[in-house]
Amino acid sequence: MEALPASDQSFSDDSAKNKRLDEFRIFYNHTIFPELVRMERLRLRLLRLLLVASLLMFGILIFQFYVNLAVLTLLMAIPIALAIGYLLYRIQEFRQTFKPHVVNLITDFIDDGLNFDPQTPLKYDPKRKIEKSVFLSSRLFVTDARFYEGEDFIEGKIGEMPFELSELDVRENSPVSSGLKEVFRGVFLHATFPEENTEGEILVWPRHRRQYLSRSIKDFTFDGGKNVDKEVLNLSFRSQFLTYADEDTHVISILSEPMQDSIVQFVEKTGKDIYLSFQDRDIFVAVTEDKDLLEPYLFRSNLSFELIFEFFESIHVVLRIAEEFDQTH
Repeated sequence: MEALPASDQSFSDDSAKNKRLDEFRIFYNHTIFPELVRMERLRLRLLRLLLVASLLMFGILIFQFYVNLAVLTLLMAIPIALAIGYLLYRIQEFRQTFKPHVVNLITDFIDDGLNFDPQTPLKYDPKRKIEKSVFLSSRLFVTDARFYEGEDFIEGKIGEMPFELSELDVRENSPVSSGLKEVFRGVFLHATFPEENTEGEILVWPRHRRQYLSRSIKDFTFDGGKNVDKEVLNLSFRSQFLTYADEDTHVISILSEPMQDSIVQFVEKTGKDIYLSFQDRDIFVAVTEDKDLLEPYLFRSNLSFELIFEFFESIHVVLRIAEEFDQTH
């Protein structure tokens, strides 16, 4: 696959977003694509090694079948086991190498675009995750979170506002079976507004998920929260989201019209769910994702702009929401 032309503007109708997308395509062509080509050579080399090893092991098994000697079978089992172990190691090494290389390039691009603190470059840790206590403090999901895993931790500053985000997979005990049911899977961001006098509490949930959020809604209303849909003037936003706030919170001063428009556009374009929580100085944004982002393929090419853009877009949308809040407050 060849590098993509920078003129395609099919992902967005907004001129500012089109410009940013064009910039990302240029960055992809000049910086990410060459790295993908290098990783593609490693993938093909690994496939050739896998093919040769498979043929050799198949030949050894056929030879053992005809000779039919127990001692020889045991002796040959050792190199076969070692070969299988080595192949699995190489495959795992490829997977663990691919994502950090590409994500570091993407964070370099994001770092240059948003209102980030130049003295605090984005940091990426592929194995770290947002702490469970932080996830639960958002109040978006009331859960025992029996299963809590994550990866791809990114931290930095937007203006003076520090943030952290990661992919999360959260599950809880199912009330109707012995297994676990999904609570949230996707990208989760936590940011802290620097001004100490920032007050207010707002929770925003996807309206179509209401039946699965009864515990979270009851928990918030028990503490004095109430439905404030009538204060949301954006009809599209109101039709897609449930908005709750405490009694003294001025909703529009926190959940601005531009922010509402951006969220609605993202949901309509991607079909993903967005959850928002504003707890005084703390901001939480959760965007659902039904698969692991940017996981490399082994048996097909990874030279795909869509593969890279999907990760960039999911990360970028939560950062844009945090940036919008930083700029309007």
